[in-house]
Amino acid sequence: MQHKLPTLNYAYNALEPYIDAQTMELHHTKHHQTYVDKLNGVLEKYPSLQGKPVEELLAGLDALSVSDEDKKMLRNHGGGHYNHSLFWQYLDPKNKPDEMLKKEITATFGSVDEFKKQFSDSALKVFGSGWTWLARDNKNSKLIIQNLPNQDAPIMIGLEPIIGLDVWEHAYYLKYQNKRMEYIEAWWKILKHFYSRPKRSPVHGARMNFFLIIFKFSKQKIHPRKREPYLLRFFYSFNCFYQ
Repeated sequence: MQHKLPTLNYAYNALEPYIDAQTMELHHTKHHQTYVDKLNGVLEKYPSLQGKPVEELLAGLDALSVSDEDKKMLRNHGGGHYNHSLFWQYLDPKNKPDEMLKKEITATFGSVDEFKKQFSDSALKVFGSGWTWLARDNKNSKLIIQNLPNQDAPIMIGLEPIIGLDVWEHAYYLKYQNKRMEYIEAWWKILKHFYSRPKRSPVHGARMNFFLIIFKFSKQKIHPRKREPYLLRFFYSFNCFYQ
């Protein structure tokens, strides 16, 4: 099974004036396609890995029996394919607001505006190429803002991606040149209010979270002061599970 470039659910000009059609087309058909092609190229050496989803390859990357050079290729090009596949979904104009996510963001960061400020500041600090993510730490179920270099994927370090921003220059340079902050501000206007998660969840997706919370409630005694965050997490996962 070869990995394929995902089809967008919207036209390349659907995000204008914030992201121009030429950038979208080049980003999707050239940059993302290159990640897919090179991922498939390295997997040709390893027939046993060819049927595995890219998220599975990335989450278990350290344990794969491949050469160090090929592991680096899988990290870069598998990560590029995975990250971009999520990115296109986050930008879909047909997405609907996710009220449970906004409530959890407010509970974690104080307000949506404060979260946006912290996220934007973090994205500005990425040196060179990389991504900024709102993610959930699978160790404690807390939301965090995390910068990652190059095409490193959140699931490689035990994080569940929720919202991701590509700050590689190829994502914005035709329109914004070196003005990354203008690109970030435009991206928020596309994202509008926090949209529902993509229906195609990664390995650490909403269904896993749903059953994880059920397990935690059944196996652990939760202190009354800690129940509210767990309940927010539970209902957020429940909402995603039935999308």
